[in-house]
Amino acid sequence: MASRRRIGRRVVLVAGAVGVGFGGLYLVGLLVSGDDVPEGTRVRGVDIGGVSRSEAREKLDGSLGGTWSKPVKVRLGDSAGTVRMSGVSLDSEETVARAAQVGSDPFTVIGRLFASDDREVEPVIRVDEERVRASLAEKAKAYDRKAREGGVTFRAGEPVQTRPVTGRSLDVDGAVEAVVSAVPGLGNEPVRLPVRTAEPQVGTAEVNRAMKEFADPAMSAPVTLTVGDRDIEISPATLGKHLTMRPDGQKRLAPALDGKGLMADPALATPLARATGEPVNARLRPEGGGVVVASDGKAGQEVTAEAFHKAVLPLLTKSGAARSGAVATKEIQPELTRDNVGRLGIKEKMSSFTVDFEPVPYRVTNIGRAAELIDGSVVLPGETWSLNGTVGERTKANGFVEGIIINNNQFEKAAGGGVSTVATTLFNAVFFAGVKPVEYGAHSFYIERYPEGREATVAWGSLDLKFRNDSGNALYIDAQATDTSVTITFLGTKKYDAVEAVKGPRTSVKEPGTREGAAGEKCVPQTPLEGFDVAVDRVFKEGGREVDRETFKTRYVPRDEVTCDAATEE
Repeated sequence: MASRRRIGRRVVLVAGAVGVGFGGLYLVGLLVSGDDVPEGTRVRGVDIGGVSRSEAREKLDGSLGGTWSKPVKVRLGDSAGTVRMSGVSLDSEETVARAAQVGSDPFTVIGRLFASDDREVEPVIRVDEERVRASLAEKAKAYDRKAREGGVTFRAGEPVQTRPVTGRSLDVDGAVEAVVSAVPGLGNEPVRLPVRTAEPQVGTAEVNRAMKEFADPAMSAPVTLTVGDRDIEISPATLGKHLTMRPDGQKRLAPALDGKGLMADPALATPLARATGEPVNARLRPEGGGVVVASDGKAGQEVTAEAFHKAVLPLLTKSGAARSGAVATKEIQPELTRDNVGRLGIKEKMSSFTVDFEPVPYRVTNIGRAAELIDGSVVLPGETWSLNGTVGERTKANGFVEGIIINNNQFEKAAGGGVSTVATTLFNAVFFAGVKPVEYGAHSFYIERYPEGREATVAWGSLDLKFRNDSGNALYIDAQATDTSVTITFLGTKKYDAVEAVKGPRTSVKEPGTREGAAGEKCVPQTPLEGFDVAVDRVFKEGGREVDRETFKTRYVPRDEVTCDAATEE
């Protein structure tokens, strides 16, 4: 009935307008429509005609408002998915305004007086390109992947293939453009987003070739190397730890062997050391006022990483007996030989010092081992010698046992106890040879068997004893230990006629305290002794005259009396 009334109304108005001009018809049409959106107006199937603009906006927002905020179907290469797109929304106000504007066209207004055809108006969509870009960038994170080169690795003596993977990445700039272009008509069809691909340089065919021609033969059996008069077998598992195949820049995989790493591998280091051997310096001893050669030096043999690489790599693609080959060795001369002792300036005793000790078993072992490692050291002019670097860490594997050390100003048990006796002996040899101490440190409290202000201690990783040979000639260290003493002698060329020690008085004396030791087996009781400061001058003399002097200052803390539980005392 309502529709019939509207039609009847139009007929009456049109009839009354017969003979009225074009402008009059337009005015009549405007009066009929008023401020409403023209009847028959639709936006994506939503009828917004015949109502006010505000009502039309409400209908659009209610029916279509969420359409462009829903996930957008997309296609990236061969894969399909969706993107939750922020920054795309319906502008219902502008859509309604445009619908009303189209409806106010004179011909449209007059036409509506005689017909009631529906009209489809396209929605107005607002796009915030930066927000769209951000949405697509998130999609790119999930989609993108780097190209992976094909490769071959070795694990537990077996070759392992790495299959190539094509890289891909979303062209975000192009994708923004594609989405923005498709926004007004977003529907069931996915938006195709542009992607870039990156093909690996090493493909499947090359991986297969590398496996067949190199990797499989390389791991098929051990190889045997002849070093000097010894044969050393290298297993596939050991080989594989130091063997790789790398792209050569020509889209092929080439083998690469770490010769240095292979030589240092525990499976080879010991056999190689036996087959080659370090050079041995000539042994010297003081005699009278000079130096004699006790035994001559001996050349050693060395295998270089380059020679090892050159020998091993060609064997890996062979089979049977052909997987054996010789390694070239290089002769290494010792630093000190019978022939060059004189030329190096080792001609006389520069200094010698002895420290006596109680023959406790751990001291005998540790002092003897440290002296053994130091004995025969050759220090060339300008070189710096290190006790820690020469003796090494005081471990069971290095020949040391647990003994008594000083830690946190008290005695306790630890590996290497007693080595400080060697350090003190060597410090005094340095002192009286007149060469330059570089790093040294005294014990925290005074120990009566050492000379005041002329003693040293060492600790692995924190305190070393170092000196620089500034004598101008080579220096030889002779270190000898008995069950009750250790003696260190420096042989070379004297820098001064004489070096003397002048000790000052004790000052800033401080009395010790009394305390209990830490609980446990490491507690060691100690007797009390005062702390004090002391200065010792090193006096250099030439022709009986003093030519130089330097002062060594030492601060000793009090040695507190420490008591331990009777069950843990030695």
